[in-house]
Formats: sequence, C-alpha cells, structure tokens
Amino acid sequence: MKTFLGLLIVALIAVGLLFFNSNEQPGNEQRNNEPVTGLPWQIETLADGDTRVFGITLGQTTLGEAIGLMGDDMKLALIAAPHESGTVEAYYSHHSAGPITGKMILVLDIPAAVLSPLRERAFQEGGTRRYRLHPDDLAIAYQAAVRVINFMPSFNLDEEIVQARFGTPAEVVQVGEQQQHWLYPDKGLDLILNADGKEVLQYLRPDEFSAHRAQIQQTPSSSE
Repeated sequence: MKTFLGLLIVALIAVGLLFFNSNEQPGNEQRNNEPVTGLPWQIETLADGDTRVFGITLGQTTLGEAIGLMGDDMKLALIAAPHESGTVEAYYSHHSAGPITGKMILVLDIPAAVLSPLRERAFQEGGTRRYRLHPDDLAIAYQAAVRVINFMPSFNLDEEIVQARFGTPAEVVQVGEQQQHWLYPDKGLDLILNADGKEVLQYLRPDEFSAHRAQIQQTPSSSE
C-alpha cells in the first residue's frame, strides 16, 4: 500500500512539473504578455512628420489598405449639404482595440474637383445629405488616402483621463459653454470634450493643424 501511494505521489509531481514547464515556454509567455496596440493615445510620429494611429498613416494609407486592417464591416457614403461637394466617408459602427471600443469615421482625401462629379453620379439615400456612390466610382474611394479619422469612444472621457493618457495639451479652446477643444498640434489631435458626454477624437496631419485651429476659432462663441 505504501509503495502504491509513493508511486502515485511521484506521478502527480511529474504531471505538475510538466504542466508548469509547458506554461513557461517562450511562445506562451509572449502570448500572455503581448502588448495591446492600436489604442487611441498611441500616436506615432514618423520621420517625415506624418502621424500613424490605429495602424493608419494619415495622408498615405488608402481606404483599401485601411479595410485590410480594420475589416470591411463599414458603410461608405458621400456626405454633403445642398450646394456643397461634401466628403466621402467610411463609417464603422463598432471598432475595438483591446478594451477600447467606439465608432469610427474615416474621411478620405478626394479633391473637390473629383467630388462634384462623384455626387452627380451618386444615389441619394438616408436623408438629404447622404449619397451612395455609383459602383463605377468605388475604385476612386478605395484608392484615396485617409485624411482624417474621427473616433467616438464608447466610454466617457474627463479631464483627468485625458491628462493621464494624452498629456497636457498645447492649448484649450472653448467653444460656447458646452464644448472644449484640447489641441495637440505635434500629434495632430483635436480632442473634443462635450458637456453632454459625447467626446470626439479627431486625428489629422500635423501640417494641416494650423488651418484646423483657425477654423475652430471662427466657430461662433469660441474663446480661449
């Protein structure tokens, strides 16, 4: 009986050591400790001054390439008010990077001279401002670079979270009583805090930030 118990104990120890060693293999360790990438505050500044966020290099990554990164579960449309050429946008109702989820809009870099004929051939849908591109024009959209990214997180941001994740802004512009623009020119980020809790993270190329700031300053009731 003692011999049997001794053999059983030895067997259990051997199994435990085998299980422990298998979990300590480098491959398993890398999977368990693999860092999360593509988070909203992980903005990479490239050597040419452009920025990359969510794996997209603004002004360079095409919509087709972005779909390869983010999937094709999006809605593509030309958004335009009456008498405007508008913009072509890809809308993702759900985007996730690790624990962070939200809605995302990719605004494409298509010149106004090209947008006008696109609108003429498009089909109006979903109200007076939304147009579905003609099938013959889809290639133009897929080959266009992503110019601006708008990300609307599913969780509410406050000043403390913003400071911790994005750092101190270069400037804060108040627009009316309900909205603040936290500006990070070097990152190409306009982080919009709204009193109603609907925050927007707007990413654009740093070399276009001065014009963007001027546009904000022209907004009625804006003040620093």
